[in-house]
Amino acid sequence: MDNGNVTVSIANNIATIEFYHPKSNSLPGAILKKLADTITETGKNSEAKIIILKSGGEKAFCAGASFDELVAITDFNTGKKFFLGFAYVINAIRTCPKFVISRIQGKVVGGGVGIASASDYALAHQSSSIKLSELAIGIGPFVVGPAVERKIGTGAFSTLSIDADWRTAKWTKQYGIYKDIYETHDQLDQAVSLLAKRLASFSSEAMADMKKVLWEGTEHWDELLEKRAEISGRLVLTEHTKNAIAQFKAK
Repeated sequence: MDNGNVTVSIANNIATIEFYHPKSNSLPGAILKKLADTITETGKNSEAKIIILKSGGEKAFCAGASFDELVAITDFNTGKKFFLGFAYVINAIRTCPKFVISRIQGKVVGGGVGIASASDYALAHQSSSIKLSELAIGIGPFVVGPAVERKIGTGAFSTLSIDADWRTAKWTKQYGIYKDIYETHDQLDQAVSLLAKRLASFSSEAMADMKKVLWEGTEHWDELLEKRAEISGRLVLTEHTKNAIAQFKAK
């Protein structure tokens, strides 16, 4: 648990995938890979008709990239490989034949915003503000960008990326990343459960076809997100970014 983990359980045709890391559910490379693989494998499991994606605890949903791993990157290939981790998770959700419902219980940063945006349906607690902080440290939200822009549009994505500031859950709902927000975690859990149970009664074939329709035009994302990972992998080696990450970790 000190290094984080990913678990999956299936009951009544509903799969629940949970990721966890003790540092505000930040995501090191190993957890990203396991999360992507688990989503892909669960998508092939005939016992599951719907996937709920959640993270551990009641604080941050996801703090984005692991700064411990970011600061340790010393070459381009390692940097590209790390950022591909987020690409693999986003593409796993995109290509999964089952709807992925995200339960967002708290703040969402960087790569976590990409995961929330890639989800087919996201329900959130009222504390679930979001922030794309990458540009502030000299990287930019390149890998998660396509998923976020697809969900909220170019104008809102531009604003979110450039000023790298927090946006409230209400703002996030307004622009379509969240479908609804709730005052308590109990209300959030009830809403997620109710939706999942309802969808689990639907036709798997119809939902799979509907998902293909909803994701039309993204068939090139395997290549696109790899190119975006190369940009981030190059920028993470710059002196500016190294200094910015070191200052952040020193706080």
